[in-house]
Amino acid sequence: MRLNEVEFGGGTPITGYGAGFFRIGEEVVHGPALVLPESYGAWNGIEDLAPLLAAAGQIDVLFVGMGSEIAHPPAALRDALEAKGIGVEPMSSPAACRTYNVVLGEGRRIGAALLPVD
Repeated sequence: MRLNEVEFGGGTPITGYGAGFFRIGEEVVHGPALVLPESYGAWNGIEDLAPLLAAAGQIDVLFVGMGSEIAHPPAALRDALEAKGIGVEPMSSPAACRTYNVVLGEGRRIGAALLPVD
């Protein structure tokens, strides 16, 4: 089998996660994390809309990792993001991490807002 190294086109991949943390590139973020094309780091969680809304024009889709299990984000979050032209894709955080990396490798304009797993 032939393996190819994935190119992320300048974006930062999510390289790991565990109970209460995410590894983004080589940096560990404890608690909720936000990954955008030009920045990443700690996030204050699902009620913290300001940095998500500020991503308008930078991303087309936001993967919302809801923790260990898939859950629907609050309607206010979805409505506010969609009003700014950002599609919202809720999933479990492990699925959001994997999907983010695959789509980042395709060169798409994406972000990830992640709640930690237990």
